[in-house]
Amino acid sequence: MEYTGSKYIGEYVDGRMEGKAEYILPTETRYVGEMKDGMFHGEGTLYFPSGSRYDAVWEKGLAIKGMYTFADGLQYDAKNWHYCDGYDRRFYTEICFGLKPSGISQLTNMDPPRKIPPAAYDCGDGFYNPNTRIIKDYRNRFLRNADDDEHEWIIRTCRKGWDEIVGHRPKL
Repeated sequence: MEYTGSKYIGEYVDGRMEGKAEYILPTETRYVGEMKDGMFHGEGTLYFPSGSRYDAVWEKGLAIKGMYTFADGLQYDAKNWHYCDGYDRRFYTEICFGLKPSGISQLTNMDPPRKIPPAAYDCGDGFYNPNTRIIKDYRNRFLRNADDDEHEWIIRTCRKGWDEIVGHRPKL
């Protein structure tokens, strides 16, 4: 554990992690559930720092059946997923609580949206600095370096921390 930065709180059988346990990864993702032979096995839940969770049945470290729930309570359903698809672009909070009056935009599922630092982008799990190509979470902790594809996607699609004039500009 000391080499990986992980922490284990639970039972051991013959020196192996086994039984009811909590396993905390260096990313602060936590697994709470059953272990067998050092692996997730049986019923267990992954709790992510963002507030989302994955409840699953595990077999030898692999999830064989599970349900992902976003931090706002929205549950992912692969067969009947209609949230934010090509036909309905509403945010989950708009589906639950209705649309805002005309002229008042909702820019993200969080209302009001997060304030983005100047010269940065909000890429969904943190803020991206295009000069350093570093993504930090919303608490300013390092998440990852963006590769070329992610950099291009963020620049093209994500919210910016500054205003830009787009469209027609009248002559002065």
